[in-house]
Amino acid sequence: MPPAPSRVTLILNPSSGKGRAQELLPRVAACLRDGGLDVTIRPSRDYDEARALIETAAGAGGAVVVMGGDGMIHLGLNAVAARRAAGHRDVTLGMIPAGTGNDLCRGLGLDPDDAIAAARSIVAGRTELVDVIEIAGRRIGTVLATGFDAMVNRRANAMAWPKGSTRYPLATLAELRVFSPLRYRLVIDGERRDLDAMLVAVGNTCCYGGGIRICPDADPRDARLDLTIIHPVSRFRLLRLLPKLYTGEFVTDPCVERLHAEEVSVDGPGLVAFGDGELLGATPLTARIAPSALPVHLP
Repeated sequence: MPPAPSRVTLILNPSSGKGRAQELLPRVAACLRDGGLDVTIRPSRDYDEARALIETAAGAGGAVVVMGGDGMIHLGLNAVAARRAAGHRDVTLGMIPAGTGNDLCRGLGLDPDDAIAAARSIVAGRTELVDVIEIAGRRIGTVLATGFDAMVNRRANAMAWPKGSTRYPLATLAELRVFSPLRYRLVIDGERRDLDAMLVAVGNTCCYGGGIRICPDADPRDARLDLTIIHPVSRFRLLRLLPKLYTGEFVTDPCVERLHAEEVSVDGPGLVAFGDGELLGATPLTARIAPSALPVHLP
């Protein structure tokens, strides 16, 4: 466990959470400074600038504190994990939830609705090493989505209205009207499987889409990927399962299969992948677990 940081670079997206990040900034900064930390604040105007600011902060060492939604935190995770993979042990990741999803915070045990509690965990200085998923040199902390869930994500991202997490239920209903099962070619720890499925989700943590518990038992400390396969069902049955996705109860349905693995290759006609809500691109792709790859401040 690295020593408690004294130098903190706080990078934020002021517009995250419909302006929630900007509103919370004074209280979060005060909490960090009152805890004795030397805080530098770096607001970003867009995604590319945020990436550059975060990578610069990671290169300088100390605590890289990212304030915003899952997109911002995805950038922080990649920068800090990449520096650690290069042999540097002088950098840690702090996460301040201020977006609409906050799924990585939720999956790692931070209250997704309490930015001040997250700031206090950084002041306390406790860090923990957690796993991430590696895909072609990129890292994700939550879930790799490749089926119905990925198409919902793509549709939600394209919606100009409404803003925030309410897009996902609307996108789900819209996608459900036209969706049919997809053909998958999987290789799970060397074993090939060809199947049709509604979705195949590969999880490091439990949640995506603002609290959907698609891999409800995923543990980001067990050096394993959690796979959830929803086999073909009618649209009506899938619709009935949707509310149970938020509680994890859907896994008791006979159409659901769950597995563990260290490496999963995914391919199939027309499959597109998302991770941490970000577009990764078309398949084929291979997801591998990277154990203890991310030093992060947690309660």
